[in-house]
Amino acid sequence: MWYNSIIETVGNTPLVKLQSVTSHLPCTVLGKVEFFNPGGSVKDRIGLAMIEAAEASGALKPGGTIVEGTSGNTGAGLALAAIARGYKCIFVTTDKQSPEKADVLRALGAKVLICPTNVAPDDPRSYYSVSRRLAEETPGAVYMNQYDNPANAEAHYRTTGPELWQQTEGRITHYIASAGTGGTISGTAKYLKEQNPDIKVVGVDTYGSVYYKYFFTRHFDESEIYPYLTEGAGEDILAGNMDFDIVDDFVRSTDRENMIMTRRLAREEGLFVGQSCGLAVSGAIKWMEANRATLGKDDVVVILLPDSGFRYLSKTYNNTWMRGHGFLGDGELLARDVASPGGGTLVSVSPTDTLGTAIDRMVEHSISQLPVVDGDEVVGSLTESDVLNRLIDEPDAKTHAVAQNMGEPFPVVDAHLPVSGLSAHLRKAPGAVLVRDGKGGLRIITKSDLIEALSARASDT
Repeated sequence: MWYNSIIETVGNTPLVKLQSVTSHLPCTVLGKVEFFNPGGSVKDRIGLAMIEAAEASGALKPGGTIVEGTSGNTGAGLALAAIARGYKCIFVTTDKQSPEKADVLRALGAKVLICPTNVAPDDPRSYYSVSRRLAEETPGAVYMNQYDNPANAEAHYRTTGPELWQQTEGRITHYIASAGTGGTISGTAKYLKEQNPDIKVVGVDTYGSVYYKYFFTRHFDESEIYPYLTEGAGEDILAGNMDFDIVDDFVRSTDRENMIMTRRLAREEGLFVGQSCGLAVSGAIKWMEANRATLGKDDVVVILLPDSGFRYLSKTYNNTWMRGHGFLGDGELLARDVASPGGGTLVSVSPTDTLGTAIDRMVEHSISQLPVVDGDEVVGSLTESDVLNRLIDEPDAKTHAVAQNMGEPFPVVDAHLPVSGLSAHLRKAPGAVLVRDGKGGLRIITKSDLIEALSARASDT
């Protein structure tokens, strides 16, 4: 028996039981190992599907060009299908991605452009914008747009979902996957819930992405967006393929946790996988530990493992790179580490207090930022510069209510927020954040607090 082309080998990837990293849990935990696809990732499933959809619509004609913004894996899946179908490829990626990914795309005959990571999605330099522009400027080109292309989720509805149902003989009780374009988690979940609506679907997000908070609040919070290192997961946009209504819960994991788990999977399970696999497993374990009381020996949890470790040899599997980002050694510095637990009660004012009262508290406690709290809600902020400018403009402003003078409230951040996210918040006005301590109280973190914590960490190494 033989195949007529490499794309006929996509799918039917194995389920492998995790033996070590989940040994403390009462349920059966299986990994859906997608690096068995010919292009080395789950994205091979959508490459052919999106091309076939473009052909059917008449948008992609013989000899045409495929244009796509990709972190690398979707590009490889598209390139394999393009080779079989006779199309050219132009891929746009970001400087965040490992060089191995760009090298793979070039090896498959594609033209590759690199764009900056840390720009807004609508910035003309972003890989979203550049992809669209190239598709418009290139004769016979089609922009695949995996984020909003329904063929993405449909491919998983037709392949990944049925495979999981058949491979577990209908015993699957939980499906856990990271979320990027949303196609993998949403398409698979749709099929599984049609077979058994009681199957619980859990999304895994990374810090720096908007998905986690959006799932719980349905509010797109730009303050959640900041640079992170985990590739192939999370977003700074709401992808059209991401169906939040079909997901039952969300959990998130830090860059360090993701990288360490990726290496553990290789060392302890023999699964040489990529960063988003570490993210998925790290988040899944967090969720299962938090929900341990609901899990039993008959539960079958499937975690989607998206890609291969060979695309991260210069990063996750490189000790110099890992050490340089603080992922080896004492561990990642988190918001809870910067906010001193011995800092005492949070100094604040209420909206009805006078500006004079706020000034007195700043002087008494030698602080330059002051949260404005109404009951349990943080409603505003005062900074030293705000107060000074107000007094210069209006000398008798000391008698006015704080509500008339306060600025935007300090953001309240997760205690597990990594330093990268913390510094991103502190670079913006009003220059301080609040973090909840273990007892539900609030602590304030300023730029000077972060400098002190980083300096102390450096002195200890």
